[in-house]
Parts: sequence; C-alpha cells; structure tokens
Amino acid sequence: MPQPTTGTLLFVGCATLDAIALVQDYPAADSRTVATDFATAGGGPAATAAVAAARAGARTAFAGVLGTDEEGDRIIHGLEAEGVDTSAVIRDAGVKTGASVIVVSRATESRAIVTRPVPPVSFPAGGRFSELLQSAAWVHTDHLGWNAVANASGRPADLNISVDAGNPIPDFSPRGVALYVPTIERLRAEYGEDLSPAALLQKALDDGASAVVATAGSDGAWVLERGGEPVHVPATPATIVSTLGAGDVYHGALLAAVAAGLPLVEAAAFAGRTASASCGGLDGRSAVPHQTINPVPASI
Repeated sequence: MPQPTTGTLLFVGCATLDAIALVQDYPAADSRTVATDFATAGGGPAATAAVAAARAGARTAFAGVLGTDEEGDRIIHGLEAEGVDTSAVIRDAGVKTGASVIVVSRATESRAIVTRPVPPVSFPAGGRFSELLQSAAWVHTDHLGWNAVANASGRPADLNISVDAGNPIPDFSPRGVALYVPTIERLRAEYGEDLSPAALLQKALDDGASAVVATAGSDGAWVLERGGEPVHVPATPATIVSTLGAGDVYHGALLAAVAAGLPLVEAAAFAGRTASASCGGLDGRSAVPHQTINPVPASI
C-alpha cells in the first residue's frame, strides 16, 4: 500500500437525507405503528464514509450533486459540521436531493428503505472537483461516483483510488484500483458462487486491483494484497440498534487507517471496530466514534 499521508481524502458519490424510524416489527398495511425512536440524519455511501474518515482524524472532502432544496442545505450543514470540505459539491436547481424513509425492525435487526433517486454525479471540467482530484492523496468512490472519477479529464495517472463496490457498478473493472472493497456477495456474483473467499479475492487481483478487502457482515472481512496471502479478519461483536450505514462507515474508517499508514489487515480490523460501534446508533453516523489512529512511521 502507499506510504502514510496527511493529504486530503476525497469522497465522491452519493449523499442523502434520511428519515429513520425504529419499530419492533414492520408495519402492516393500513396500520398505525408507534416508533420507539425516530431520527433525521445525513446518509449516502460516499458522504457517510467521509464523515467516518473525518472522525478518525483524516482531512476529508466530499464531492457530489445536490439540489438547491432544504434537504441539500441540511446535508451540506451536516457535512461541514464534521469538518468535511464541501467546496466541490454541485448545487443544481434542476434536480431534487436524494432522500430516504427508512424503517428499522428490532425484531429482525433489518431495515426497509424507500428512497428518492440520487441525481447523477458529474462535474464540469476545470472546476473545484478537478482541483481536488489533482491534489488528493486518495479518492474514494461509491457506485454513483465511479464514472465521474474514472472518466475525469486530467486525472493523475498515479492517483490512489479506493472503490466501494458493495452495489453493482456498470462496466466496472478493478484494473488500476489501489484499494478495491466489494462485499463477498458482489465477488460471488462476479466470479462464481462456488469459489472460496481466497479464490474470489485472487480473481479480483488478477483483474487488476492492487489490494482487496471483501466484507461479509457478521463474518468479518477477507484481505489480500498483491504478493501476499489471504487473511481473514473476524468481525467485532456489536450491540445492534441499527446496521444502517455500517458498511459506509467501514469504508471511511478503512481508508483513513490506510492513509495513516496502518498495514491493511490492521486497517481492516480498525474499520470493523468502527463499523460495529456505529451500529449502536439508529442512524448511520451518530454513534461513529471520534478517534485517533496511531500512524506507522514511513520507514517501517
């Protein structure tokens, strides 16, 4: 992996405003259900990852597309309150900001999401996004941000790219990706249901990724770097209120730890602890810990 850096981590993709209700069981049709808790909070894979990285001490920026509506205003305020640079966010009066209504069930430790589509993510050439892309130490994308990064004019050839591949990305290839982070389910869909985790990770390396961290929820994660051996990182036990956003938190904490110089297996363990802690909150951000990563000296 690249050497430790204090440079900016740029997160590109989706931001939403979520209204979340905690219930014992999912409501039936035409029923009235009393929630045991209710929250409105920022969400979205790339935006939540940026918050998690910021709370781990990284210098972060978020780039995405929001409307000029109230939801967009609240998202910007929430990110800036976390110290996330939002100067590359596009505010477009012709679109509506992504928003979701989410019902979380205590009984099944699951959730149901009803969402308004997030606007397509694209940026004008030569703008603030291009400036950040040129100077960023790392760029992390979710499924909506990938094309904006992959097709950006003037993108540095040696740019360190991290990809959240939990959701399908059309025409995606991990070639040239420094840190590829899919789910085990995504790798199985890509390479075959019958392959072992180690074989799945090797397939991703064979397709061009430099390092792969494949997440598997309560089964932890598997880590493989080019020239190394696969390592299983167990999950951290959690007291679960909601798993909403836990995967996004994992991505942000993982990248912050890698950027700070932790070896990849240690970074995956750090990310697992952080994601588990986030499950103690109803939304995907409120329980993310503020923490300090002890960096590894560059000479080690």
